[in-house]
Amino acid sequence: MKKEEKNRMGKDLKPDHSISRRSFIRNTSLAAGLVTILPRHVLGRGYTAPNDKINLGYIGLGKQGGILSNRFVAQTGAQVVAGSDVWNTKRDAFKKLVEGYYAKSRGVSSYKGVKTYLHYKELLEDKGIDGVVVATPDHWHAIQSIDAMEAGKDVYCEKPLTNTIVEGRMMVDAATKNKTVFQVGSMQRSWERFKKAQELVSSGQLGEITKVLVNVGDPARPYDLPAEPTPEGIDWNLWCGPAPLLTYHHTVAPAIVKKYPRWRDFKETGGGILSDWGAHMFDIAQWCLGMDRTGPVRYIPPKDPKAVRGLRMFYENGIEMVHEDFGRGWAVRFIGTEGTMDVSRGFLETTPANILMPQGGDPSQLFKDQGNHYENWLTAIRDRGETICDVETGHRSATVCNVANIAYELGRPLEWDPVKEKFKGDGEANKMRKRKNRKYS
Repeated sequence: MKKEEKNRMGKDLKPDHSISRRSFIRNTSLAAGLVTILPRHVLGRGYTAPNDKINLGYIGLGKQGGILSNRFVAQTGAQVVAGSDVWNTKRDAFKKLVEGYYAKSRGVSSYKGVKTYLHYKELLEDKGIDGVVVATPDHWHAIQSIDAMEAGKDVYCEKPLTNTIVEGRMMVDAATKNKTVFQVGSMQRSWERFKKAQELVSSGQLGEITKVLVNVGDPARPYDLPAEPTPEGIDWNLWCGPAPLLTYHHTVAPAIVKKYPRWRDFKETGGGILSDWGAHMFDIAQWCLGMDRTGPVRYIPPKDPKAVRGLRMFYENGIEMVHEDFGRGWAVRFIGTEGTMDVSRGFLETTPANILMPQGGDPSQLFKDQGNHYENWLTAIRDRGETICDVETGHRSATVCNVANIAYELGRPLEWDPVKEKFKGDGEANKMRKRKNRKYS
């Protein structure tokens, strides 16, 4: 018997076996992951018992998957129960991380409630999983998200939504068909700083917006890394999946992740840092301008075919948006007839300053709340409501990035129809809206 249990008993008192029994039941139930009265799928989709947890499975357990696991294990309304990855090291690390967190937070000696799988389709077969977090490289997003939706799961998918335009529309259609609650990981929309920026633009406090500058990274380029021996512990064929079977390189898919892998740089697996950060910063431009269901209609690339900045984009209303480094890191600048505004994760500033701060003061001390993008998804699952960044919104922002990459690659002006989601009079560009997937199994 533990010392603290001995101290709860006087010499003339008998042990309270009911307390010991309740403690035993609590510890064994938590250790087994039995934290709900009934799984949500038993009660019917859209119904949540008062003390029911939303059971989550993860597809992709690398750098971003680990970050998102920390976000969701901290949400009391969620229970992380499974993970899938092609690396055995990442599956093991994920299981240890999540089970260790739950054991500590729930005051139990051990917790054994997390299952891991090599293939994500095995995870989707678990009917006890309510929502799926997709944190794989971009080339997998559409296939895995659609499979999850067809399996009856709600979806949180990392940004950018896809690296092809047609796949993005397929994701929207699948979400509509399956009544999926879908959240895209463009979490800046939940931050107080960006919400304030959207308010300033949409309320007309900058006057009429004439131009927007967006600085994010370089366009995608073809895969060009030297071949290395494929290490043990990874199913490389499955990692490549629908993409071409690339040669292995440790910076693209490391066994142990310390920094973001480089698959984002290459068009076979990502969209360059233009898409990786564009899904944040072009997304903010789209939101502030009220363009969440559309996008630019003309794309004019720089004359230098080697240029990685200088793409000009024009909306139907004449507003110009330029992919340009204006010296403030990854950020957005709105230029209006009454003033300008710069916004990034590190600052929100206007010229003149009194547009933002009419009473004066230091804006750097304000607008620091990052909201809760993750709880927003869970709340929408419970209520069957809307998320702050739904699949259509994510698709439109990703489309800006995807069309931008096509324009840089082709090096000629493009006319884009955001209703039909096709290029006007350019067959070659239209073929680049989708890709032929490799048969990997």
